[in-house]
Amino acid sequence: MSNPEAITAIADFAEELALRAGELIKHEREQNTLRTDYKQQSELVTHADVMADEMITGAIRERFPNHRILSEETMPDLSQAEHLDTPLWIIDPIDGTVNYAYGHPQVAISIAYAEQGRVQAGVVHAPFSGETFRATRGTGAALNGNPIKHSGATLPRDSLFATGFPYTKDSLEPLVNRLEAMIHQCRDLRRIGSAALDICWVACGRLDIYYENVSPWDFAAARLIALEAGATAGHFSEVPAGYPADLWGRDILISAPAVWETVRDILRKASGYE
Repeated sequence: MSNPEAITAIADFAEELALRAGELIKHEREQNTLRTDYKQQSELVTHADVMADEMITGAIRERFPNHRILSEETMPDLSQAEHLDTPLWIIDPIDGTVNYAYGHPQVAISIAYAEQGRVQAGVVHAPFSGETFRATRGTGAALNGNPIKHSGATLPRDSLFATGFPYTKDSLEPLVNRLEAMIHQCRDLRRIGSAALDICWVACGRLDIYYENVSPWDFAAARLIALEAGATAGHFSEVPAGYPADLWGRDILISAPAVWETVRDILRKASGYE
């Protein structure tokens, strides 16, 4: 495992890349000529996604040629998360692509760095709001350099929760069951459109609870930020044996610590897991 100074240097590098990517995607959207396409016939992708991905991954390959990369647009091979022998970067060049294409501000660049399946550094940069969330393992979490902490929520009925929905709409019944259970037992729902920001907002107390099924690039950096802000992170179903929990995105649940177990029980029951 790298020493703390090396991890701090990696976090500095990740933040530099995230800021550069943020300027790139802001510039592209300001041109008012966004080129869009679809992957898997349903998921929106813009030319800016690919440009930012190539910029970030190219810089990582140049500085760390022996590191592996898992990125949403150019290297989305999820089996990379199963090989723990060499360091792994996990990148989402634009988390919230639909927001980005529609001119909404809830957009983020997410960059995480993992060793032996454990995320050691994470940066989530929201260029349109000028907010940068950052954490390294064991040192706390910060927003624009200032320490952050979870909300301290103690009851689900007083809690604000966030979740998301897949682009394909053929398996919605379990998700609707969970949503119905949560909306009846919590204060209210927020649908932000960026998993990375949902989780970072739990980290800084703007939300109390987040759950969803997501890919590693959506949550790897933000999950560490939430943990370092004192939130609880886990899953409401079982993580496969041998798979690093830091990178397993099915049935992820992140919340203020005092409500985590209760919300886990709500979601497990609504999912038919018990």
